[in-house]
Amino acid sequence: MKKLYIIHENEEWTTHLFKRLDELTIPYENWLLTSGKVDLNAVPPEGVFYNRMSASSHTRGNRFSPELTSAVLSWLEHHGRTVVNGSRALDLELSKVKQYLELEKYGVRTPKTTAAVGKEELIEVAESFAGKPFITKHNRAGKGLGVQLFHSVKALQEYVEGGDFEEPVDGVTLIQEYIQSPESYITRCEFVGGEFVYAVRVDTSEGFELCPADACTIEDLFCPAEEQEAPAKFQVRKGFDHPVLEKYQQVLKGNDIQIAGIEFIEDEDGNIYTYDINTNTNYNSEAEADYGTYGMLEVAKYLGRKLNSHYPTILS
Repeated sequence: MKKLYIIHENEEWTTHLFKRLDELTIPYENWLLTSGKVDLNAVPPEGVFYNRMSASSHTRGNRFSPELTSAVLSWLEHHGRTVVNGSRALDLELSKVKQYLELEKYGVRTPKTTAAVGKEELIEVAESFAGKPFITKHNRAGKGLGVQLFHSVKALQEYVEGGDFEEPVDGVTLIQEYIQSPESYITRCEFVGGEFVYAVRVDTSEGFELCPADACTIEDLFCPAEEQEAPAKFQVRKGFDHPVLEKYQQVLKGNDIQIAGIEFIEDEDGNIYTYDINTNTNYNSEAEADYGTYGMLEVAKYLGRKLNSHYPTILS
């Protein structure tokens, strides 16, 4: 039987997708790549394959899942199988350096960024920011992990020489200009099948742990002094429209990425700086319920259409 194959390493992030596929009676198989093997002499099964491998897999003990996925995707593509978010998507998922270069290639503004390996090199790079605030982040990360804000070179030096320094899994740390936003939020634009679905506003007042999945979400903030609920951490920006969306679509098309969330921040003058392409995008159910559009449902429908276009008798 021809079906979908869902490639991933985190069961919590596929629960909602599997539920939607079940609702739509779309046949699928769970390919959990926390470990495994690839017989290069074997022929892969017929079907449509959806890659949901995450750059943050190492934080869940799955250090080599991306490397295994790379081997699987190469094997599938060698045999001409249809892969949604294939090898190029994985390349960008695992490297913010590659993301920024691709964004700039299509005319999308990114923050000033330098990649460095080595603590002395990090200090040297920080000195080039001439006293302006900057952030560090991991080249291969996910969920905003490893993001730190610094206002001085001395503060960075104390961090990298102290016991709290986080060594990136690939050894590459990025130092990036800090974009001061008039309000503490970023915007994440969701795309399915290369088409814009919605933009969600994400409150960053408590930090940069930005995974929108229900399994990751911190409870909505509550202020006892005011005795009222603070705004939800995730809110859909209803009616959002901006010329950058067309550029985002060009980036995705040019890199054969069908499903992604792209994040940006606006400065006090309204300038947009894009800083992340997430090809393992997740969605927040509360924000979607308020808006009336559900990301995973749209993903499931898209995958169903993809499967039916290649094997019409399955869903007819």
